[in-house]
Amino acid sequence: MKSLSKIVTVIGLTFMIISCQNNSKPNYQFFPNMYESVAYETYSESDAFNSKNGLQGKEGQLPAEGSIKRGFVPYEIPNTTEGYEFSKTITTSPLDSISLNPEKGKELFNIYCAICHGEKGNGKGKLVEREKFLGVPSYKDREITNGSIFHVVTYGLNSMGSHANQLTQEERWQVADYVLKLKSEL
Repeated sequence: MKSLSKIVTVIGLTFMIISCQNNSKPNYQFFPNMYESVAYETYSESDAFNSKNGLQGKEGQLPAEGSIKRGFVPYEIPNTTEGYEFSKTITTSPLDSISLNPEKGKELFNIYCAICHGEKGNGKGKLVEREKFLGVPSYKDREITNGSIFHVVTYGLNSMGSHANQLTQEERWQVADYVLKLKSEL
């Protein structure tokens, strides 16, 4: 009798499990958003960063007030004539002898500066020879220091634009060191 009740129980459970199954409509779906995610158009508006202040989509993307990017050292000298004159008083690079790499400085100078200033720093680059820019000075005639070169590369001067977006602070100091080397060779 016990074996008959066990057999009936097993058959009954099997029947219940099989009868509840519907292959065309699964019964339960765990985490349905993973299977059927909401579709968004690329570059469309989103409510993800809406704030109470009315800064639609901007507040969540702003850095914290007063924060500084990791590895970034602020350059405190302003982009003024007085700032440029003050930068001439900086005669040494903050890079130590291990960080200074003349080959890297030369490479960066040839990429960003030689087109106007010439590979020797004589003010006779390709654009000057083709008369696209006139009046590019030779480093020989200029009273320059590490600080003034860094300042000019950071902010630009006269027709020369800023290279702060193309070169990191360390790379700008590398270029400044190489420019002084070129000046000594002229």
